[in-house]
Amino acid sequence: MMLEIVTDILTWSWFSDPHGYNFNGHLICHPDGNICIDPIEPTDEDLDVIVKTGVSTIILTNRNHSRAANRVQERTGAKTLIHVGDREHAEAQGTKIDGELSIGSRIGPLEIVDAAGKSPGEVALHWKERSILIVGDAVIGNPPGHCVFLPERVMDDATLLKKNVRNLLNLDSDILLVGDGAPILQDAKAQLKELVETFSQ
Repeated sequence: MMLEIVTDILTWSWFSDPHGYNFNGHLICHPDGNICIDPIEPTDEDLDVIVKTGVSTIILTNRNHSRAANRVQERTGAKTLIHVGDREHAEAQGTKIDGELSIGSRIGPLEIVDAAGKSPGEVALHWKERSILIVGDAVIGNPPGHCVFLPERVMDDATLLKKNVRNLLNLDSDILLVGDGAPILQDAKAQLKELVETFSQ
């Protein structure tokens, strides 16, 4: 079921039994064009909402989050973007990619932030004006209210990922929206800091 998780940001989820937490898609409604992020497979009802709301851009935060991008693209005419570091892998999985994300550039209100490590093209998205940080696989919201990493065995470069997650502390992030797990809707930076403090242990 589609929910407005914070003002002008819709989310829909499905529970992954093997992982023990939700996978989440997000739809940002913005005057510069609506942005769909890491769209999971929607129900017919959720897809109707997405189509009715409209999408101009689909952002994939990493090579493994193509999910239902093709389906959303086919119904909305949106352009699908991913970082060049993950493009080849996504296309090899059958994802239709229309363009690339550049670190430091903006898509609507979102700045593209380097979060490489789990994969070479992992990005985070920062809405500075609203202190919102959106991540794909850089961190997982599990258990609810806390941030963790995926197992190191699924990371390309754990050291690089830790460096980039540490750099996320330089951003205002009261709200953390995650591709996997539960969002943190207040004091998110404190939870990120708690995770970073484990790096030297």
